[in-house]
Amino acid sequence: MPHLLKLCLAIAVATHPFAASAQTGAANATATATATATVPALTAAQIDAAVSQYYKPDEPGAVVLVAKDGKTIFRKAYGLADTARGTAMTPDMQLRLGSLTKQFTSTAILMLVDAGKIHLDDDITRFFPDYPTHGKRVTVEHLLNHTSGIVSYTSQPDFGAHMGEDVSVGAMIDRFKNDPLQFEPGAAHQYNNSGYFLLGAIIEKVSGQRYADFLAQRIFTPLGMNDTAYEGRERGKAIRAPGHTRGAAGFGPSTVVSMSQPYAAGALVSTVDDLARWDAAVSAGKLLKPATWQRAFARTTLTDGKTVNYGYGWIVGTLRGVPSIGHGGNINGYGAYALRVPSEHMYVAVLRNTDSGTADADTVASKIAALAIGKPYPQYQAMTLDAKALDAYAGTYKIGGKAERTVRREGDKLRMQRTNRPPIMLTAFSPTGFFVPGEVDWIEFTRNSAGEVVSLTVQRDGDPEVNPRVP
Repeated sequence: MPHLLKLCLAIAVATHPFAASAQTGAANATATATATATVPALTAAQIDAAVSQYYKPDEPGAVVLVAKDGKTIFRKAYGLADTARGTAMTPDMQLRLGSLTKQFTSTAILMLVDAGKIHLDDDITRFFPDYPTHGKRVTVEHLLNHTSGIVSYTSQPDFGAHMGEDVSVGAMIDRFKNDPLQFEPGAAHQYNNSGYFLLGAIIEKVSGQRYADFLAQRIFTPLGMNDTAYEGRERGKAIRAPGHTRGAAGFGPSTVVSMSQPYAAGALVSTVDDLARWDAAVSAGKLLKPATWQRAFARTTLTDGKTVNYGYGWIVGTLRGVPSIGHGGNINGYGAYALRVPSEHMYVAVLRNTDSGTADADTVASKIAALAIGKPYPQYQAMTLDAKALDAYAGTYKIGGKAERTVRREGDKLRMQRTNRPPIMLTAFSPTGFFVPGEVDWIEFTRNSAGEVVSLTVQRDGDPEVNPRVP
């Protein structure tokens, strides 16, 4: 179940080698598997089986990479790159990263912090003197960990109607800067794209370079990431897989979005090979001081002492009880997720060329990682609840800020929809538990001593999200 804000809708062991394999053709998945001396053939087959169930040969697909100890041990493409032409996906294709862009933006900011040009506790009015903070102190750190209280511009009602327009950085900031803060800076965590848009503008103001050029010169080129770039300013020769959206008539071209709008919050494109190079550099502690990397991967502490599983551009959580670091990205036509399990020295990257109609990249990446560490997710068995039992769960549940989940009964299932997200169908596996087939998250409803349903909890790796029921 996707749990990161989608730009397109609201606007991350063993001892024997396995052989390489390849399949080509419009109706077949294209694949390569890189030989290794550390993973057995059975593990490769299990990973392939876990992924192939999600991508049909005649639909948009994905590219999957698994790295162990800095070496690529699994690399395969599934499905079609272009449904209109019947072109097969290949492992070297370039796709949009969406919000996976944020970890590159945060690293660029932290490079300037290490250079003494920015301080994490700098008020944003240092860089935007006329920014209306409504008497509150909003810092660079608040932008990095989504605790600023600033409203995400991708959640504005008219965002979808204007997302195809080219807009200057200043004009885009003008679109959201006058919105009132959602909460006291530092008091809560609310994922938003406005904060990272502002971080991109700060990089430009401090460095004197365009955001795209700073990343290219200071990060991508030094790390050999030749096929990673701000979309429209590519330097490499990788072929872009077209993006798709599923409609009533099947898969078609995705809605156009100007890359001037996602900007530093989601405008990068890359390949799984470049993402593996990126993770190898991060794991080796390149680009930043050790203490700075440590801070980037630290959980955020709110003003009331509570912590949330987000650092600076990375989700800091657990996968099947094992510490993990990752992030996802969803943008018009594409989905991405990259996940690292430090204790296993393992990295999984999944890039897909559709924003709907196939499994979310985070689900696929999580299932692969869980399988690789020997802790696969449970297989839920559907059960049938009567209409009265299902109707008891219908209602509205508060998430935070203005976001809510609405639950309704549809036949023998529950229909749940989060604010600014598409609806999903829930299937019961217990009297109080529900799952989405193929996904890794599940929903648990809670009753009080009087038997009244008082909340639902989204159960996922890391921190369960409790949503109280609105009376």
